[in-house]
Parts: sequence; C-alpha cells; structure tokens
Amino acid sequence: MIHLNQLGLQNLPQPPKFSKLLGPSFVLLGLGLGSGELILWPYLSAKYGLGLVWGMVIGITFQFFINMEIERYTLATGESVFVGLSRKFGSLSPLWFILSTFLPWMWPGIILSSAILLSSLINVNSTFITVTLLLLIGLLLSISKIVYKTQEQFQKYLIILGVPFIFALCLIFVKPIHLNDLFRGLAGQGNGFFLLPLTLPLFTFLGALAYSGAGGNLNLAQSFYIREKGYGMGKYSGKISGILHGQETDVSLEGNTFPHNKDNFILFNRWWKLINLEHLIIFWLTGLLSMLMLALLSYALLNSNQVKDSSINFLITQALIIGQRTIPLLGSLFLMVASLMLFSTQLSLFDATSRIMSENLVILNQKVFKASSLGKIFFVFLWLQITVAIFITLLGFKEPFLLVNISAVLNAFSMFIYSGLILYLNFSSLPKPIHPSKFRFAIISLAIIFFLILSLFTIKKIFIT
Repeated sequence: MIHLNQLGLQNLPQPPKFSKLLGPSFVLLGLGLGSGELILWPYLSAKYGLGLVWGMVIGITFQFFINMEIERYTLATGESVFVGLSRKFGSLSPLWFILSTFLPWMWPGIILSSAILLSSLINVNSTFITVTLLLLIGLLLSISKIVYKTQEQFQKYLIILGVPFIFALCLIFVKPIHLNDLFRGLAGQGNGFFLLPLTLPLFTFLGALAYSGAGGNLNLAQSFYIREKGYGMGKYSGKISGILHGQETDVSLEGNTFPHNKDNFILFNRWWKLINLEHLIIFWLTGLLSMLMLALLSYALLNSNQVKDSSINFLITQALIIGQRTIPLLGSLFLMVASLMLFSTQLSLFDATSRIMSENLVILNQKVFKASSLGKIFFVFLWLQITVAIFITLLGFKEPFLLVNISAVLNAFSMFIYSGLILYLNFSSLPKPIHPSKFRFAIISLAIIFFLILSLFTIKKIFIT
C-alpha cells in the first residue's frame, strides 16, 4: 500500500556556476557508450553502411528531450519521478517499474561483451572473466563512500580519455569518401537504399534506436543523479553511501516544492537553462559525436563480409586491422578502451537499476520497507542482479549480441510507456509557468509514436511472421 506524505515547502536555492553542474550527464552518457554507441551502431554501419546514421540522431535527440522532462519534475520537487507517478497511479506504478527494470536488464550481454574483448587480449576464458568483472563491480559499488560520486568520476575520466582516442583513430583511418557517405546517411541516403535496407532486421534497428543514449528505464535514473548532485529542490535530498560506510541512509522519498511566485519562477528558469545546456553539451553533443566517430571507424575499417550476423567479434577484427595498419599496440589499446567502456556501462547500469528497483519497493510499502533503509535495499538488489547475471553466464551463453538486442527491444517498449507518463506527470503536478512548452510536448509525442510503431512492427515480426 502506498503511503506518501505531501510535498513540503522550502526555498528554491540559487544555481551555482555552470562548471559545478557538470556530472549527471556524464553518468547517463556512460550508460550509452557501452551499448548502442560501441556495439549496435558500429555493427549496423559496418554491415549495412552509413545510410542508417539518421536513426542515431533521432534516437539521441528523442532521449535528450525525454531526459529533460525527467529532470524538470525532480528539479521542481526534489523527489524522483517514481514518487510522483506513484501519487497518480498507486501501487501499479512501482510494480511496473520494478518488473520493467529487472526483466530487460537481467541479461549480461554488455559485461559479457567486455569479457570477450578482454579475453582476446589476455587469452583467459571469457566466462571466468565475466564472473570476475561482475564481482568486481559489486565490490566497487559496495565499498564506495558515496556511490554516485564513484561512478561519476569513473565515467568522467573514461570519457575524457576514451573519446579523444577514438577521434585520433578516425583521423588516421577515415577518408573524405567516408565522410561523404556519413553526410548522405544523415539525410537517410544509403548505398542502394533510402532510410532502411530491406535486409535489415527491424529487431536490431529498434535496439540501436533504444540505445542511442542510455535507453529504457535507465533514463529515469537521471532523477536520482540530479537529486544527489543537488540540482534545484534536490538540494534537500540525501545520498546513498556504500554498504561498508553507511548506517541509515539519509534519503527522503518525498520532496519539497517552492513558493509559487514570479521571483521563484524566474529562478527556476535560470536552473532550467543551465541544466539544459549541461545535458545538451555532455549527453547530446558528446554522445552523438561519439556514436558518429565509432560508426565511421567501423565503416572505414570493415566491409560487410567481415561482420558476421549476431556476433561481437567484428570489434576484435577491427582491432586486428588497426594493429596491422599501424602498430599492434594501437589495436590492443582499442580493445582495452572498448572493454573498459563496456565495463563502466555495466557498473553504472547496476547502480541505476538497483536504485530504481529499491526506491520503487520502498514506495510500494513503507510499512515494511523503510526509506531510511533504502541504501541496504539498494545493495540487496545490486547483489541479486549480479547473482542472476552470473547464473545466466554459467548456463553457457557465449554470444552477447542477442542478449543486448533482447534487452534493447524490451527497453524500447518501456520507453514508449514512460514517456507518456512523464508528460502527464509534469502537466498535472507542476504549476503552469513551468509546464513543458508546446515544442517539447510535440517532440516527445513524436518519440512516443515512433517507439510504439517500431515496437509493434518488431512484435509482429517475432510472433506473427
């Protein structure tokens, strides 16, 4: 049974300097770099050419606007969108978010991909590496003094080092003809097709669209990150500490609102412009450039005959070609960077999903599960997911590509559901002066229709034809 207090009343704090706001978008960007950016879009580009890159632009643009509506609610209330939605839909909301988070993300495709790349470098069994990496992630998150701070720093430094490395490889291997094909692809013009080739499995394309960014319920974790960063009314929320450091977690589910007057609405708009700029630069621009560079690199180095269906080995082939055309060390560095990106994605993924499920469990019944124990429940979910991932790995799954695709399609359907819910939440819960604009409403409505149509076509393809 849902038992939530009404929003309190606090002063809306002044926004800090822009440099102090940087952080949450690095985490969300890191969640995307190891899935769509590194696996699905480069695979599609090498297999079918660059005529599909228009899809990545649409995908990450849709996610930018969806993410900002998630941030809008938490910026104005200091509570997560899960709390807000449970006020509207009762116990149905937390139950849905627990299931729609656990089922799509229980497949260890991303960390298995990291292990396969690492295995090709050090010649150690990939199953052993996968289990080791899963346990390492659990240990890192468990011993962190502040869980969010640990992954923010990890993602920030990896992106600062990794993205320029990929750019340097592009300078070496990408030719003007490849750039010409890229610009044609941005307009939907491929080699012998417009928008989509007839041989492209819609299943894989939908997965790539969903992973043009974080994807699925992971976008909703932005609520937690901006709260822990202290954006807006999130200043009055607490933080989750590591299991070895924390006693009772100083986190309140319910947030606070600010006095609804002209001065505060002006102040809110200052916050809103700053966090839009932060997300635009870090998530949208850096994310899009990263995807384009990785797609270009695969297209420049590989041909379709070197890309087997449903196989991540194309990245290993790519590394071998890099080493052959330059020096072997450069190919090994590519594999190491790719493996680290995938590892960091899985680390942030476990953090995000554990936060989502733990908070929704507490929302579901605060008489049994106390908000002050949220940190402990977080670690229960964390290690539950690690245990399930290890179990699936030990069952003998050797090819992660299918697992990544299954997760992506499930997440695309989830995005269709919650995008509409977030719009409804913001229009029905926030004061009119800070409602979404007509332009943002139109963009997210298009995203909802887009994900719905692709999901229905994919379901039809799988179960009917």
